[in-house]
Amino acid sequence: MAQPHKEQWKEIADVFQQTCQFPNCAGAIDGKHIRIKKPVRSGSQYYNYKKYFSFVLFAMCDANYSFRYIDVGSYGSRSDSAVFAHSDFGKMLQDKALDLPEHTALPGTTSPAMPFVFVGDEAFALGENLMRPYSSRGLSLARRVFNYRLTRARRVVECAFGILANKWRFLHTPIHLKLETAISAVKAACVLHNFVRARDGYNFEDSLTHSLHSHRPSVVRGHRQGAAVREQFTAYFMSPHGALPWQLDAI
Repeated sequence: MAQPHKEQWKEIADVFQQTCQFPNCAGAIDGKHIRIKKPVRSGSQYYNYKKYFSFVLFAMCDANYSFRYIDVGSYGSRSDSAVFAHSDFGKMLQDKALDLPEHTALPGTTSPAMPFVFVGDEAFALGENLMRPYSSRGLSLARRVFNYRLTRARRVVECAFGILANKWRFLHTPIHLKLETAISAVKAACVLHNFVRARDGYNFEDSLTHSLHSHRPSVVRGHRQGAAVREQFTAYFMSPHGALPWQLDAI
């Protein structure tokens, strides 16, 4: 899973715009619990809030349901935001080292120039290059539309996990292997997932049910620059250039 360069990020964003109608989107991120037997002398580090032992598969995927980055093996007791912050991907995003394209105006507009962003759920902190939904309390119409549009883009990583688990059935049950071997098995499944995706295409029914559990959302704060970017996307999705004909019916 080589790190994309500028032109590849643009290609990924083009597919997100075509299939999910979310411009300047470079990927969708999420984390899932992988069930395991209790590792030897691990205490409660791998014991998660759903009361079983697990490690975390954190992934970033494109709109074709292929994994572009994975981090496998973090403690099941950690939150998504903590796993993300300690991952190489999270550190590179924080340090502006992902070689993302220059800011680009959204389709149909000439300004402002907007950053390329990744989309995640409430477990992740809002940032200039990381969009999350608005909290669900007392939302305006525009913010409800933004949440709907973000969810359309973010769901591709959920579908990717579903395809992965339904193709490689050992992920539906606890993995009875040594921790290091279990981590290697999950990494291998992710690589094989990409190979099969490129060869066979995608069947929506493969993603409908799976036994991988999401993390419980934790309270994480965003920062002012990220909030400004989110407001720009919110305004765009309500504008003639960015609105979808069915979005008001969908919310």
